[in-house]
Amino acid sequence: MPAAEDRAGSPGKLSLVMFSGAFDKVHYGLAMAAAAVASNRQATLFFTMGALGALVAGAAAGPGWRRLLPTETGVDPLAADAALTDGGMGGFEELLSASVALGATVMVCEMGLRAMGIDAGQLRDDVPVTAGGLVTFLEDAAADGAVVFI
Repeated sequence: MPAAEDRAGSPGKLSLVMFSGAFDKVHYGLAMAAAAVASNRQATLFFTMGALGALVAGAAAGPGWRRLLPTETGVDPLAADAALTDGGMGGFEELLSASVALGATVMVCEMGLRAMGIDAGQLRDDVPVTAGGLVTFLEDAAADGAVVFI
């Protein structure tokens, strides 16, 4: 497979701003990142504001993504994830672990953590994260890449 920079007209890197706290939007961002790294493109997921809840470690109610906002059609995250996996699609955990295993960078916004009242110690320890801000994210983005706001 050709390197990302060899693909004429194709972005060399995918940089995703994960802002929304809605399950379906965070899930689709993970799907985009997993597809990018699986096709030999670099990808960075920059989690901030409501989307940060997806990276909160499990508690009695399970991992933080289970407490994200319902989908646009009003389906709660656990039911939405079950429907996806029952339909043969990647669930939240599968897409997150695949993205990480294939080399996607996961960044957490320091300002977003403060704004949402989340301590970095509350984040999942199975997902390596880089803390940073908007400048860190923009320095990470590639000049020939795509930045997508979700």
